[in-house]
Amino acid sequence: MIQVPAARVVFRPEDRRWIAERIEEVLESGQLTLGQYGAAFEQAFARTCGVAHAVAVSSGTSALEIVLRTLGIEGRDVLVPANTFFATAAAVVHAGGRPVLMDTDLESFGTAPEEIARRATSNTAGAIVVHIGGLVSRRTRELVEAARARGLWVVEDAAHAHGSSHDGVAAGAFGVAGTFSFYPTKVVTSGEGGMIVTNDERIAAEARIYRDQGKASFTQNAHVRMGYNWRLSEPHAIIGLRHLERLPEMTADRLRIAAIYDEGLRSLARLRPLAVPPGGVCNYYKYVVVADALGDRKALKAELRESHGVALAGEVYEEPLQRQPVFERYADGALPGSLAACANHLCLPIFPGMTHEQAHLVLDALKRTIG
Repeated sequence: MIQVPAARVVFRPEDRRWIAERIEEVLESGQLTLGQYGAAFEQAFARTCGVAHAVAVSSGTSALEIVLRTLGIEGRDVLVPANTFFATAAAVVHAGGRPVLMDTDLESFGTAPEEIARRATSNTAGAIVVHIGGLVSRRTRELVEAARARGLWVVEDAAHAHGSSHDGVAAGAFGVAGTFSFYPTKVVTSGEGGMIVTNDERIAAEARIYRDQGKASFTQNAHVRMGYNWRLSEPHAIIGLRHLERLPEMTADRLRIAAIYDEGLRSLARLRPLAVPPGGVCNYYKYVVVADALGDRKALKAELRESHGVALAGEVYEEPLQRQPVFERYADGALPGSLAACANHLCLPIFPGMTHEQAHLVLDALKRTIG
């Protein structure tokens, strides 16, 4: 019997009522897309990130592709972390560019600034950085400056990082634009959906065109860009807007559980948490623990589940992108950091409403299985 699930999506009864009432409202009005709630969601999310503009779209994947289209990457190289989800590199391909894979910084599971110098060429347009598990690397600003010194832009794939920050700068606000996902597993969800954030008025304006079939305006059938149906519906925006209001307390819940894990792991020599740097705020989308050698990870997870009732979340990424058949040709040289990061970590259960007792059950199960 599972006593601690890997994750859980939480909507309070009062939130469900609020959402249902407003969905009833938009159903009655007939305006089911690009309406007042989408605009309200954008405004609230822009405030959360401390940026001038936010553009709601259909997914985190579409958010990335739209931004890359506004930046004009056709025929150009874009530096992409090897330790990321398929969509990060796929968005580059779909926007007409070529992903060039970068190795992983084992301190943050992100990208070190040195990778920019190592991988950039005269054909490089820019780089994408990913905030793995909600952790913003202490070197993010340094990476952005290293890219800018070479005439390159940086886009943040902040799909994991709603509410995370470093030195007072929110995830999504370091580069020319940031993108977020609201898939059901994320810290904030709208069911399906994504968001583009930026301080660049041109990127925001272009994004609004691209998301609506490339039309010059919502009411005008003059298609000026090769866009797509990347709109976010009003029902999805309503769900996201309400869930976003709960972000501070949901993050506080995650921080409370993370503090229990931090303390409990001190007595487990084989496991160490992926550390949040000084000046950093992590939303703990994932609580990542690292080991030098985990052995058979599938067998370990099965034992934790079957013998102790603890279901571990899936790895952040089980394999780096160069191990994905569609991206093998984009790997240039060895990427040992990405292999080590993917092979030697676990993600402990963490979610809003998780109890102290459940957190200690997880720690006890780890002591019994790993020691």
